[in-house]
Amino acid sequence: MTYGIGLKELWEIDPSKHKPGYVEHTDNGQSLVSTGFVVALDYKNPYLNPYQEFQRYKTHPSIRKHLEGGKRIGYGARALNEGGYQSIPKLSFPGGCLVGCSAGLMNVAKLKGTGNAMMSGILAAEAIFPETVGEDSKEVITPTSYEEALKGSQVMKELKAVRNIRPSFNTRAGYIGGMSYAGLFYVICRGIEPWTLHHGKMDNEKTEPKEKHQPIEYPKPDGKLTFDLLTSVAMTGTNHEENQPSHLTLKDDSIPENVNLKVFDGPEGRFCPAGVYEYVPRDENSNELRLQINAQNCIHCKTCDIKDPMQNINWVAPEGGGGPKYSGM
Repeated sequence: MTYGIGLKELWEIDPSKHKPGYVEHTDNGQSLVSTGFVVALDYKNPYLNPYQEFQRYKTHPSIRKHLEGGKRIGYGARALNEGGYQSIPKLSFPGGCLVGCSAGLMNVAKLKGTGNAMMSGILAAEAIFPETVGEDSKEVITPTSYEEALKGSQVMKELKAVRNIRPSFNTRAGYIGGMSYAGLFYVICRGIEPWTLHHGKMDNEKTEPKEKHQPIEYPKPDGKLTFDLLTSVAMTGTNHEENQPSHLTLKDDSIPENVNLKVFDGPEGRFCPAGVYEYVPRDENSNELRLQINAQNCIHCKTCDIKDPMQNINWVAPEGGGGPKYSGM
């Protein structure tokens, strides 16, 4: 499986600029505008910061014109399953099945997954319900017929048609090659090619040492169009019970300082869109840094569990239903 991180903001804009139903996709009622930005998590540069890339994206003239004079009223982020057709796992197991984005059914070419999620849910229900009624009903159901139904559905036909778009960007031809491939084989040929490209390494394995890259200098936020991270996190309404055990744990406490900081210059502080991970002085008179986990900030995007170079971070569901409280997003 390969992933992306999707960042989104909700804006209330000047009614004169509002065009109901208008949608503009780029590669990168009320007068509301939703603007989003997706960064593939197989990026190589450890200095890349998805949140800052999103803020910089909004300064482009084609985006700025929609937002200037408006008021930002929402912010959020979430990891996206981008693996598609060739990354779908076994979907049924004793007592349950995987549907929607949990099964990796998002159409990465359209950046849409709601329709496929609904259809997979319908197919799952149709497979499970007959097993729960009648004399042959079972205590533990393994809905294997769901997988067969999904294979023959429009969902799989749709995913198969776009299966090579995401991996085409990881060939030697790079970004230009990926765009060309998408235009030729999807837009024109609708994915009829007889071959299937593969994703290769996991996203975390694609991260390269800091020596291979230069730090990226991002512009300071202006507080009108672009914003600092903590101001954005405050808009998510995220909250967790104070005295609960942290839902973010490390398998080895020494790896952040000995590996991530030394080799990758602490990418946790950049790939997290909520400021959860922060390198701070070990003590007042020390030049040594340690990783501080601000679990209270977490907005449950799960990017850390995916992009951590050493797969040392473990994300689990927190107690008490804590997390972001999105409204209108």
